[in-house]
Amino acid sequence: MGPPNMTAAVHGTELPPKTTERCDAPLELTGYRKWLSDNLMLLVTLSGVMLGVILGLSLRPLQLHEDSIMLISYPGELFMRVLKLMILPLVISSLIAGSASLNAKMNGKIALRTLVYFATTSMFNAALGIALVMLIHPGNPDLHNADDRASDKRAVKLLDSLLDLGRNVFPDNLFQASIQQAHTVYLPKPSVLHSLNDTANDTAVGIVHGVEAQRQIPEMEPVVLVRDVQYRSGTNTLGIVFFCLVFGTVLGTIGQKGQVVVDFFAAVFEVIMKMVTCVMWLTPVGISSVIAGKILSVDNLSLVMAQLVWFIITVAIGVVIYQLIVMQFIYFVFVRRNPFKFYKGLIEAMLTAFATASTAAALPLTFRCMNEKLRIDPRITRFVLPIGCNINMDGTALFIAVASIFIAQMSGMVLGFGELLTVLLTSTAASMSSASVPSAALVLLLVVLTAIDAPVQDVTLLFAVDWFVDRIRTTNNMLGDCYAAAVVEELSRKELMALDAAAVNYQDMPAGTPNGHHVGLLEGQTELESPGKCQLNDSVVVDMSAVMNNVNLQQEQSNRRV
Repeated sequence: MGPPNMTAAVHGTELPPKTTERCDAPLELTGYRKWLSDNLMLLVTLSGVMLGVILGLSLRPLQLHEDSIMLISYPGELFMRVLKLMILPLVISSLIAGSASLNAKMNGKIALRTLVYFATTSMFNAALGIALVMLIHPGNPDLHNADDRASDKRAVKLLDSLLDLGRNVFPDNLFQASIQQAHTVYLPKPSVLHSLNDTANDTAVGIVHGVEAQRQIPEMEPVVLVRDVQYRSGTNTLGIVFFCLVFGTVLGTIGQKGQVVVDFFAAVFEVIMKMVTCVMWLTPVGISSVIAGKILSVDNLSLVMAQLVWFIITVAIGVVIYQLIVMQFIYFVFVRRNPFKFYKGLIEAMLTAFATASTAAALPLTFRCMNEKLRIDPRITRFVLPIGCNINMDGTALFIAVASIFIAQMSGMVLGFGELLTVLLTSTAASMSSASVPSAALVLLLVVLTAIDAPVQDVTLLFAVDWFVDRIRTTNNMLGDCYAAAVVEELSRKELMALDAAAVNYQDMPAGTPNGHHVGLLEGQTELESPGKCQLNDSVVVDMSAVMNNVNLQQEQSNRRV
């Protein structure tokens, strides 16, 4: 029996069958609505930056109390704390899941390409900074405070910085690495005379009327400083990155036994990214509070800007040249796509990096832009971005080179080719050992100043403007990581397609029994000798049909991306 006839007759006229008006298919937005939907988060972030600048400049004439400034900065402080809260689980989960999805040989190739790219771009930024500071010559000797020349120099050596880098890369305690990092300090060397003086002082206090009370204690010898390795508060991200890379690489070699662990960290990564999406809606309040608080906390904003305006301009010109010319040229040469479209997709993350002055704090949003907007392979972003967050400091290399020569120019020093070469090499090395936290470059600047025998105490002049310059150079650091991921993805495309083809072949293999042993073994034959047993190792046998299918699929994705 068929369905009842839904056609009805009204006044002799047949009506068409009644259909439901409900449609589950979403309506496709067009015009300005589609543009707003695609760029809503960008507009939210930009509004937070603009609101913070306007609020800070408008409240400065009121001369607010310190407590009022603290209350204005408090929402931004909470926003920063929430972002930093997600850095450690995000780095751990992304690195382990990313490195486990590749074989050991592939991890080595990607790591080598990434490190070569980072070292090359950092050295180029240092050279660019040297060229600009020598051409513009922002250093004015009148800014130098003559009283500061009497200050003692702080003992800082490039060797100590490099050795500390090695100590942090290989931590002796993983749990300690999550809260502390090693660094070298110089302490007065205890001497025998110092101990005798302490004993004599105790004796002199005990005898009030005796001759010993009148005896003068000999003066102490000149202080001799000795190295001492101590721990300071702060996450040792380099050590955690190294451990996660090794752990994920080994995890990927044990096959199905470790798949549950890989799935766990992949799920953790997805959860953190969902949390980031929720936190990003607080961006207008958080970012505006951070920027307004920084503007209000500067004592004499106009005087500071007037004194160091040429230093700020020099750094800003270098950042603009590298971002809008050099980066776009590198992207076009390697990727052969429109570089400014790629740059546009990173504006949201760049504004967050500018507001927070920390590449690490902007890392969650950077992942979101790279994976969802720009469609970069997650296996590459999970590998490159956490590493770049710690060792790729293009803007820092530029800043250190400019700042060191700027201070030398203020002191009237004439730097020759040897000193400039020293600045180039030490700026590159120091930038790659920089922490991804605000104002870390000022500490590393002492290394370069010590190498060229420039006055170390003059670094205090830059503290007044570092809150602003730090934000400018942080955008270079963040964008350098993203462009590195895009270039490494293009250079590794053949290896990625081979892995995809191997995964297709592996899925086509006959399934084994639940305990993992294949049925149908001959008598006396082991599993490894069975023709049905297939082992996946670093030497991948590529099915060309599967490779061509993946090539066509990726070409379609590339066309849609363009």
